[in-house]
Amino acid sequence: MHAVITFPDLSPELFSISLFGMEFALRWYALAYIAGILIGWRIALWAVRRPQLWRNNTAPMTASEIEDLLTSAILGIIIGGRLGYVLFYQPAYYLAHPLEIPMVWTGGMSFHGGLLGVMAAVLHFCWRSKAPLASTADIVALAAPTGLLLGRLANFINAELWGRPSDLPWAVVFPGAAAQDCGQAAGTLCARHPSQLYEAGLEGLVLGLVLLVLARRGALRHPGRIAAVFFAGYGLARFLVEFVRQPDAQFVTDTNPLGLALQLGSHGLTMGQLLTLPMIFGGLAVALWTARHGR
Repeated sequence: MHAVITFPDLSPELFSISLFGMEFALRWYALAYIAGILIGWRIALWAVRRPQLWRNNTAPMTASEIEDLLTSAILGIIIGGRLGYVLFYQPAYYLAHPLEIPMVWTGGMSFHGGLLGVMAAVLHFCWRSKAPLASTADIVALAAPTGLLLGRLANFINAELWGRPSDLPWAVVFPGAAAQDCGQAAGTLCARHPSQLYEAGLEGLVLGLVLLVLARRGALRHPGRIAAVFFAGYGLARFLVEFVRQPDAQFVTDTNPLGLALQLGSHGLTMGQLLTLPMIFGGLAVALWTARHGR
């Protein structure tokens, strides 16, 4: 077997306490959500407190309005993320077990569902507060990559959403029977792509830095441009990583070992790629439109 990396001794829980006969735990995944939202909030405040970054040297909203937007976005993330997972990935299971749909603590959140939830929250916020939609979308897009970075790191710590089998020197031997089931000979370890770290680097770190650089260089003076780059950038990163990411188990069958949601012979697209294509083309279209119309 080629040189691989053994999964570090990490617990999904930071700590747990027992109160009144019940066990309460703070998990890395929950902390990633909390920290991502708080850091995103600070990035949004940084942007609106610098009027020189915006068209006509006027920020689209005040610091207090950012807090209202944050509240709406949190609800959109949680509700949309959960419903997206239910509808996109396991509709049959939750149709049979509807009482489990609100149980977000059991796991199961969809980025694309969370995105739709945030979009709905932003539309409602803009309608209620009369804030400009395109610039509000820019603020949310500027704040989002930090949450993506921390969320994917939490996925790695949880040893979930790992990649396909690999013999690359940085492949990781993830724990658990499911991660170790890749058709190898008995007693041989299965190493996989650390696709969570690929996504953390591309969707979080790289995309976040690109957006911050563009913002500092005047992109916020063109409403919608930052949001367009976010959509296209995230979509492209996710589309590429899907080639080495293990698909959800419900899509894998004997005749479809790659777990393709759209199968055309031996080729096709995963569910993640299908959901990402509108982001790529939509983001590119808006970015080109803002460039051509000087907006």
